[in-house]
Amino acid sequence: MSEKSFVAVAKLDDVPAGAKKVVETNGIEMILCNTKDQIFAVRNLCSHAHEALDCGRMKNGWIACPVHGARFNLETGAAMNPPATLPIETFEVRISGDTIEVAV
Repeated sequence: MSEKSFVAVAKLDDVPAGAKKVVETNGIEMILCNTKDQIFAVRNLCSHAHEALDCGRMKNGWIACPVHGARFNLETGAAMNPPATLPIETFEVRISGDTIEVAV
């Protein structure tokens, strides 16, 4: 098993509390979400409608698909309510100084 490689994707100041930021690394579009005093990274794709999630509401550790309202847990990616049943992809995040790094 290869070691995870972390890539710098943003500065902490780019994603203040309650904010989201879309970034791309290695051809993967993801959203950085700052909620519950933590930065989460998830693929910018709903598992149900295959729509971008970055316009969806984010609150208390979840993000909602703007199309059908399916919510996903930002930590685990798990679908929290219908119509979604499959999880979304999550990425491990680490903070190095003032830089947000994501494992890809």
